[in-house]
Amino acid sequence: MDLHAKYPAISDLKARARRRIPHFVWEYLDSATGSESVTARNRAALDRVLFRPAALRGEIVADLATTFLGRAFPVPFGIAPLGMSGLVWPEAEILLARHAARAGIPYGLSTVATRTPEDLKGAQGDQGWFQMYPPRDPGIRDDMLARARGAGFHTLVLTVDVPAASRRERQTRGGLVQPPRLTPRLALQVARCPAWAMGIRASGMPRMRLMDSYADQEKLGRLPSTAHVGYLLRAAPDWDYVAGLREAWTGPFILKGVMETEVATRAEAEGVDAIWVSNHAGRQFDGAPAAVDVLPEIRAATGLPVICDSGIAGGLDILRMLALGADFVMMGRTWHYALGALGRKGPAHLHDMLVKDMTSNMAQIGAARLDELSGRRWSGT
Repeated sequence: MDLHAKYPAISDLKARARRRIPHFVWEYLDSATGSESVTARNRAALDRVLFRPAALRGEIVADLATTFLGRAFPVPFGIAPLGMSGLVWPEAEILLARHAARAGIPYGLSTVATRTPEDLKGAQGDQGWFQMYPPRDPGIRDDMLARARGAGFHTLVLTVDVPAASRRERQTRGGLVQPPRLTPRLALQVARCPAWAMGIRASGMPRMRLMDSYADQEKLGRLPSTAHVGYLLRAAPDWDYVAGLREAWTGPFILKGVMETEVATRAEAEGVDAIWVSNHAGRQFDGAPAAVDVLPEIRAATGLPVICDSGIAGGLDILRMLALGADFVMMGRTWHYALGALGRKGPAHLHDMLVKDMTSNMAQIGAARLDELSGRRWSGT
């Protein structure tokens, strides 16, 4: 089958994934919080970033290679951490880690993934990033870091934009609870998705295995439906927490979820190695600006490398973020749309799709290298 003929766009993968994933899981993956206005704001802001089409430039052979945090990458994008990844598609963490290793791109494992760092040891090759929701207990923190380092994860990502559980009304209506359990209503949805059901049967009901290893199970029943075991353990971090984590971790250290210039400005003095601009794709706060609207001022405020995410729907959106000052781009949901649509074949197809889209659009605007993108932006009249 020619996958590019049948699934030429991310929207095609998304549509097929929706049919193959149980509704309650889809609502977890695809929803935001509140009225979900941030989703529309991310899309509108990306669409406002335009380029000047180029003519008479001859053949353009696009070079997508870049260097980030001292490492060379063949493309400027990677796989962002996503909580409960293995609920969205069976063995998602392992499948995505293996793709990252083959493709030579970063793979981020979430603290609240369904697999532990030890489960992935070796699967991610030399591409492992570990995303941390900060534990209150220093002993748990240090143990998590040791486990991640021992499993081959070399870069630490501290998520700083989740001080409390968001309400995620659409997810609540979908019926997912933590830890996941099948009610008769949800079981009927599962029965309609045989490929997902067979995979989950083989791998077991997904749980946050890393967090479970530290949690008091008796307290789990008191959590709200949109929270999870991680909320029993974690703190809302401050700069003291950042300083302690910087001292405890010897590798590259990234702050994820930064939307304020003052945070970006201070981060360098605190020993942070990169800033990750993100509005959590609207999953935490419905009143946030679009990530790309904040990106230029963050870029201007810091000399640190900058990552951006939120709302990407194709290779052109990656180019837009790079043109606005991002050094690297990460995606989370998109890779899971690909898994839901095509299973094991999904990540490689999505990767190839993004590369083709980026190279085609770079030819259209006359940019052979990524550092030429900002100069091809159209600022209007």
